[in-house]
Amino acid sequence: MQVSDIYAAMEFYVQKLGFAQQFVWGEPVVFAGVVPDKTTIHLALVNEVRNRSVVNFVVNDANKLYQVHLSNSVRIVVPIDDREYGLRDYQVEDPDGNLIGFGHYIYNQGPAVKIERVEVQVRLEKRLAALRQDMVVHKGTDLTGVMEETFLHTFEKLGDSVASPHTEATLDYIQELKKEHGIDYDTHASSRFVE
Repeated sequence: MQVSDIYAAMEFYVQKLGFAQQFVWGEPVVFAGVVPDKTTIHLALVNEVRNRSVVNFVVNDANKLYQVHLSNSVRIVVPIDDREYGLRDYQVEDPDGNLIGFGHYIYNQGPAVKIERVEVQVRLEKRLAALRQDMVVHKGTDLTGVMEETFLHTFEKLGDSVASPHTEATLDYIQELKKEHGIDYDTHASSRFVE
């Protein structure tokens, strides 16, 4: 990301946005890295910023971060709101006009999914049962909701790789089974289930 004042940029990203400084390079400093979480943004000192960047981050709680940025007097160029593309997000501008977006997924968007629940006898390993109960509290739902969401997540691919414990062949088979059983909703549809 091009910046006209490396020190002002580092101060903005660390003090205003809450990133951590990862590294600096040069004497005087002409290159630096700042980290919001696990991804490093490189800041490069240039005489004139010609190419403004747009960078977006998915965060756990955009509402909370938005309040932090407001209290730090960060210039908000797009206020926080729910978007049709499934994110609640907003965008800020750094001192050089680079745009940084922050948002979290909205899992309950879309119409209600009419379902019928059936009783299923399940036994779990004791520690997994305790973990599931903690998830119930964390997500503010019930055990059924946590189980359904977790189960649906095991069907999910991540880009060209697999985010689930299944092989590609098993995931393909699961897609066939979903069609056969009329499961036409996505992973997070469980938050919209109504009986």
